[in-house]
Amino acid sequence: MQTRRILSLWLPRLPTDRIKRQRARSGALHEVHDDKPVIVVTKESNAWQITALNDAAAKLGLEIGLPLANARAVCPDIDVCDADPVADAELLNAIADWCDRFTPLVALDPPHGLFLDITGCAHLFGGEAALMKQLCATLDRQDFVVSAAIAGTSVCARTLSRYKHGRIVVAGDEAKAVMPLPLYALGADDAIIRGLRRAGLKIIGDVAGRACHEITARFGAGFTALLEQALGQADAPISPRKPLPDYIVEKRFPEPVATDAVIAATLNVLARMLIAAMDKQGKGARHLEASFFRTDGVVRVIAAQTGQAVNRSEVIDRLFRERLDAIADPLDPGFGFDMIRLSASHTEIVVQQQSDLDAHAQDNDEVIGLVDRLSARIGPRRVLVHLPVDTHIPEREANPMPAQRNLIEASLAPWPLRIADEPPLRPLRLFERPEPIEVALAEFPDKPPHSFIWRRTNHIVRRAEGPERIAMEWWCSQEARPTRDYFRVEDDIGQRLWIFRDGLYNEFTDDEGMPVPPKWFVHGLFA
Repeated sequence: MQTRRILSLWLPRLPTDRIKRQRARSGALHEVHDDKPVIVVTKESNAWQITALNDAAAKLGLEIGLPLANARAVCPDIDVCDADPVADAELLNAIADWCDRFTPLVALDPPHGLFLDITGCAHLFGGEAALMKQLCATLDRQDFVVSAAIAGTSVCARTLSRYKHGRIVVAGDEAKAVMPLPLYALGADDAIIRGLRRAGLKIIGDVAGRACHEITARFGAGFTALLEQALGQADAPISPRKPLPDYIVEKRFPEPVATDAVIAATLNVLARMLIAAMDKQGKGARHLEASFFRTDGVVRVIAAQTGQAVNRSEVIDRLFRERLDAIADPLDPGFGFDMIRLSASHTEIVVQQQSDLDAHAQDNDEVIGLVDRLSARIGPRRVLVHLPVDTHIPEREANPMPAQRNLIEASLAPWPLRIADEPPLRPLRLFERPEPIEVALAEFPDKPPHSFIWRRTNHIVRRAEGPERIAMEWWCSQEARPTRDYFRVEDDIGQRLWIFRDGLYNEFTDDEGMPVPPKWFVHGLFA
């Protein structure tokens, strides 16, 4: 079993780095200076306090938690910006997306850190030192201040990264590495750090030398667990942002690529590689993701779903061509992609079917393929099938569901059969919401109207069938609902409509005891 290795990435100036990059993109070049002190403030306890600052502000002696008034006293022309935690979180997530190129197991360490589980993958980049150097150098070129460290536990790596950049601790040496570090590097609560300092404990080694039960009794079990994890005596699992895909294939380019032809050819090659890997275990893909890593750190992900497990590369290639052609926001390569990855996050065992003499299995495969292509082009939520619902309320009798996941169930659904040589009982087109009509005269108590006005047009009823009385489901509603009487009518121009009277005569009364007249609606159109 491989020894677990965690890389902790810390961006101590993330808010001010974000502001600097934002100003540079907006063209405010005169405001972008590394030597100009910038602070980020937020209101806490009715006072503005510093929550982040750049290196220039730190050189003036300013620190996080200092009141804004004190900062202005030190530097009257300091650049003050409002805190934006949402924008900071979005930027941290974007950096985490980019870090997926090194390992699929990337976890957030809020507010300004990340954990990368690099167990078993550091050799792909020339070792742990080369991996960390490449990661930090790329972020440094993007104007981020970074600090990183690698250790056997996440807390140990985080503690090292908070104190000194570039430390790599071999397995088993975690305690030796963190013993000389100051207590603040643990990242514990400020009240605990102050309590330890008042007790004369200034470094982690001082606390580690005390009995465990003494520390727990004074500062709680949470701090004791944190200390044990920093010393390598215990470990806490990280929580990756995304589940680990079942299969991953990728291609890295020595020079960035930007043309559609190269991108399409690369996806085709990756599709064949992915299918070859899945075929070894007899599996097919149900959910696929293509990730495009740009040289400037931007990552674009395009997903495609399938109605059944896919084990043919040409199907995957066609699905992604449909997706690339259909996306509203074009796949902007910028200065080019230096890596393209194809992953199958959901796979299933492929069940081989033999076509019968009528080739029904082949027909089903063609229908499923058509649904997949339509879903890839216009979206899976727009390609629907209807499943029957056990109710007699017309607008609730069919439940629309995505076709990709419910096509087989819909084909086997027990729909009511139409009676031979009889007109259909339900209209071909059912309105999502019944449309009101104006009825001047209808015979009492259960006759259709002689005429009605719908969409500002007068319709004279020539033929009518009904009523079909439908009572509302009283067990589904706490208040009484009116009973409906449905009629199939044909007007003077041959149009056949499905209308209903919403309520019986004298079914409901108003506050004065007078009967409430029922209303009439059109609910659908027959062919």
